[in-house]
Amino acid sequence: MNLKPATLQKIDEVITHYPVKRSATLPLLHLIQEDLGYVPEKAEEWIAAKLEIQPINVYEVVTFYPMFRRKPIGRRHIKVCRTLSCALMGGYKTCEQFEQEFNTHRGEVSPNGEVTVDFVECLASCGTAPVVMIDDDLHEKVDCAKAKQLSEQIKAEAKKR
Repeated sequence: MNLKPATLQKIDEVITHYPVKRSATLPLLHLIQEDLGYVPEKAEEWIAAKLEIQPINVYEVVTFYPMFRRKPIGRRHIKVCRTLSCALMGGYKTCEQFEQEFNTHRGEVSPNGEVTVDFVECLASCGTAPVVMIDDDLHEKVDCAKAKQLSEQIKAEAKKR
């Protein structure tokens, strides 16, 4: 597993904040996902060894929390809210529009490696539903037309690379 030296340093430092090593599981998972983009199985085993716990204990945390990814995603991450307000205002159609635009399905990487589209739980902007988060940017009132417009922007930015 190729973690950056700065990540390894943060990991060692974070562990010292917990009187029981096991309690550092969640912060270590966040640090690894921030560095690698996901949490590979090797990382689960590595964390378990580092914290002197069983790998199943790390696996339980990774699979319980939906923010952790166990496989790589595209360079851009499109997260479409699927909770009630967004669903009622067309969130499912918005998600389908993004899938169509990038020729992919939820949770998969688009053929060009550029995008992963996911459904997520509440993005805390129910009054402006449906909402979409692209990487760290929140977009409100994203109907199919706006999803198409945002997709075109992503495609144009990808061509500039």
